Amino acid sequence: MRLTIIAATGGIGQQILEQALTGGHEVMAVVRDPAKLSRPVNAIAVDLGAPVHGLLEKAVQGADAVLSGLGPRSSADAGIASRGTRAMIDAMHVTGARRLVVVSAAPVGTVASPARPKPPKHDPGDGFFTRHLFGPMTKGALRKQYADLAIMEDIVRESGLDWTIVRPPRLTNKPLTGRYRTAHNQNLRGGMSVSRADVAQLMLHLSHQADTIKEVIGVAN
Repeated sequence: MRLTIIAATGGIGQQILEQALTGGHEVMAVVRDPAKLSRPVNAIAVDLGAPVHGLLEKAVQGADAVLSGLGPRSSADAGIASRGTRAMIDAMHVTGARRLVVVSAAPVGTVASPARPKPPKHDPGDGFFTRHLFGPMTKGALRKQYADLAIMEDIVRESGLDWTIVRPPRLTNKPLTGRYRTAHNQNLRGGMSVSRADVAQLMLHLSHQADTIKEVIGVAN
């Protein structure tokens, strides 16, 4: 497959890149600084905080799937996921690319957004402690980042593309295991963490799975 990987030097993006190349896929990487790529690969330099549309069109032209690891690393980065994803989707519309897999976060299903002003108070997959202790604490600490991701999800849902949203819980740098649980349209009971490598593997798998189009996939170890 010809894959375009957005934010290919980030924690998840780098894992997608490495696994895609190992799997023999043709890769186009979209990064702010190509010098930070983990290995030589076709790349286009784009600042996704203020993206240039023509460059993104070059990046997604002819892609069988676009996989995005874009997300705010801190509250100062809030807005990058929604702005960058909107520009990426605009480029896909221009070029005719259809398949899009993006990473969000497990708590986002209960975060309000312009398109979902009254989301569910609790995710059906969350247990007691996540609902009443860990969830509220996490959402309070990462309020701006989750608001950005919630808007990004709105943009993806409204795109008309063949999209899938992946929602992991706390991310770790543990090695790839290939042993993770998934659920459609809800989080995983007892799923407190998952490795970036496992999320990357799942996203690559989903990129050619038609039965997950227009689905939200929860994942956890």
